Amino acid sequence: MNDTTFHEIISRYHSPSGRTLGILRDIQIQEGYIPRELLNRVSVELNEPVSRLYSLVTFYSFFSLHPVGEHMITVCMGTPCHVRGAEKILETLQSLLQLSGESKDGKYSQTTQDNMFTVEIARCFGACSMAPVLHVDGDLYGYVTPEKIPDILSRYGWKGTGISQSENRSDAR
Repeated sequence: MNDTTFHEIISRYHSPSGRTLGILRDIQIQEGYIPRELLNRVSVELNEPVSRLYSLVTFYSFFSLHPVGEHMITVCMGTPCHVRGAEKILETLQSLLQLSGESKDGKYSQTTQDNMFTVEIARCFGACSMAPVLHVDGDLYGYVTPEKIPDILSRYGWKGTGISQSENRSDAR
């Protein structure tokens, strides 16, 4: 982010109420994540400790400290989703997208090698009656099963792992 854009974002927020979150939100939207160097610059500009900004960025799931893929997949791991198979949904996504499953900064967030997909987890979407659920770019999918994952991914440009989707379906039965 260049200096002009950074100062435009800072100047949008005059009121102390909500200023910090507004600035961080605009940086997240502009960059797709919040680079550490911008977190440090915001700290200096607002005279706020970096530790406070870091705690905000790691608390709210909207923010990311790492670049994210073109498509954001969020798997709900709330109790109803967990009981109805969210772990298996996450494992299927990890397998199909060839993700390692390691967490960064206390958040599960993994991005594919081609930066096409980022998979994260959340605790509740408020759609418990349709558990298990996931979001892809804000689109909600309910009653998700591992067998439905290839079709959902293909809507967002996933080309598969070399196994045709019909083979995937027959293996899942």
